[in-house]
Amino acid sequence: MLLPEKFVEKYQTILGAEAAAFFKSFEENPVSAYRINPLKGEADHFTDPIKDTPWGHYGKISGKSIEHVTGLVYSQEPAAQMVGQIAAPKPGMKVLDLAAAPGGKSTHLLSYLNNSGILISNEISKKRSKALVENIERFGARNALVTNESPKRLAAVFQHYFDLIVLDAPCSGEGMFRKDPSAIQYWHEDYPLQCAQIQKEILTEAVKMLAPGGSLVYSTCTWAPEENEEVVSWLLSKYSYLELAEIPKINGMAAGIKMPQAARMYPHCFKGEGQFAAKLQDKRPSRTVAIKPRKNQLKKEQEQLWQDFAHKHLNVKLTGFYQTFGDHLYLLPQGLPDMSQLKMARNGLHLGVFKKKRFEPSFALGLALKREEFTRFIEIDVEQFKIYVSGNSVSLSQDYPNGWYPIFIKGKGIGFAKVTGNTLKNHFPKGLRFQ
Repeated sequence: MLLPEKFVEKYQTILGAEAAAFFKSFEENPVSAYRINPLKGEADHFTDPIKDTPWGHYGKISGKSIEHVTGLVYSQEPAAQMVGQIAAPKPGMKVLDLAAAPGGKSTHLLSYLNNSGILISNEISKKRSKALVENIERFGARNALVTNESPKRLAAVFQHYFDLIVLDAPCSGEGMFRKDPSAIQYWHEDYPLQCAQIQKEILTEAVKMLAPGGSLVYSTCTWAPEENEEVVSWLLSKYSYLELAEIPKINGMAAGIKMPQAARMYPHCFKGEGQFAAKLQDKRPSRTVAIKPRKNQLKKEQEQLWQDFAHKHLNVKLTGFYQTFGDHLYLLPQGLPDMSQLKMARNGLHLGVFKKKRFEPSFALGLALKREEFTRFIEIDVEQFKIYVSGNSVSLSQDYPNGWYPIFIKGKGIGFAKVTGNTLKNHFPKGLRFQ
């Protein structure tokens, strides 16, 4: 791999005796890995675990596999997995993933939250947020919203609100050179400093949203000190109430440059790509800001249609408040401020749509609940799965009462479908179907 001359000179100086091993690692193959999704229940058939991680495994997962389609696994390389693990939110926390697409960090945070608390997953790019919404939906989250906003507009709504903020910041991408060699063409000697300025602008707004006593995890996929330790030093000098927390160094992580609490991941030491992470703790006394519980925003007829559907199909009472956007019904977690002025890509868990005197369940609802949370379901086999995800109807081995059923494969949901007799009609989203 041909690396920029100035890049080579820079890291020869930074790494000294380690530089040769560092540059040699660029000739090796990128490391692939994935995480198991604890929201989907038990999963004990995976091998090659990443040491000292709760859900990480080395290896590749096909995008057409049952495990991927049902959201049981999420592909994410090992160094990137460390950011969510360093953040490790506790259940019930209010969490912000500030630059979230395509969803690796958000789905990892959701694993820790375990369908409690709130995750606001923000991606300013509407185009990039489509993959983010799809990944969060497949993961089966019930407590996540996706916004398409600038940090400044978010800060106006979420002043001192979040217990935890994760910013995996836009950066010069040096840590991705091996995985994505095209990133090399964007790199130049002044690029890290240009990125650092943007990072500081984002962090200025992020700190406004941090609740007293909260935590801020700042990370990049670059090794440039200008974007890493120097940005963290700037934060510490600007906000006297922030202090660095120690990050345990596992699996070959290195300490930050003259900042031992932070963590660096180099591919010649850590089995993965490049990453930097620092965790900052807000030392101000924590305080609880009470937000008045929101009432359900449903018309009387809609309320009745939903209750009839829930009584017939669900074994679980979904907590939160119900809100309609047009004819679509969403479940949102309690404790949210007024978000009516923000651009939304995912308004919460999409439950379904009201049609003339009936309620039709959503694909997302079928992904979010487990078998035992439904009063009835249909389990299909592997051959039927192949037919279904190709967009075709499936013939069942027996007749069923007509109506909507959640469909499961190997105990994991793939959405709702309508059954007539022994025919399972196809409702798998067109954009997700396999040819």
